[in-house]
Amino acid sequence: QVQVVESGGGLVQAGGSLRLSCAASGSIFSINLMGWYRQAPGKERELVAGITSGGGTTYADSVKGRFTISRDNAKNTLYLQMNSLKSGDTAMYYCAARRSEILYWGQGTQVTVSS
Repeated sequence: QVQVVESGGGLVQAGGSLRLSCAASGSIFSINLMGWYRQAPGKERELVAGITSGGGTTYADSVKGRFTISRDNAKNTLYLQMNSLKSGDTAMYYCAARRSEILYWGQGTQVTVSS
């Protein structure tokens, strides 16, 4: 089992920045992929950014150049630095960790961008 807990969401004005954190615990030794997803009201959950155990990253086109995903292996923590936030980034953000083809989800943290 893997547990992930997100933090760092909040209300920010358009153009501002936020950093989300995701603390992983439990059987983390075989996690091969971690990522951030988001879901806005009435929309499907979408991948925002992902990072492999080898450090490879992927981003949704809508956030490229504005968001940066990173991980601190010593702290078992995943981050999402979000800059130049737009109203369209408003959503619940979820951290996910994949281990043995099972995806473990956090409870989510709300990000609201006011225009």
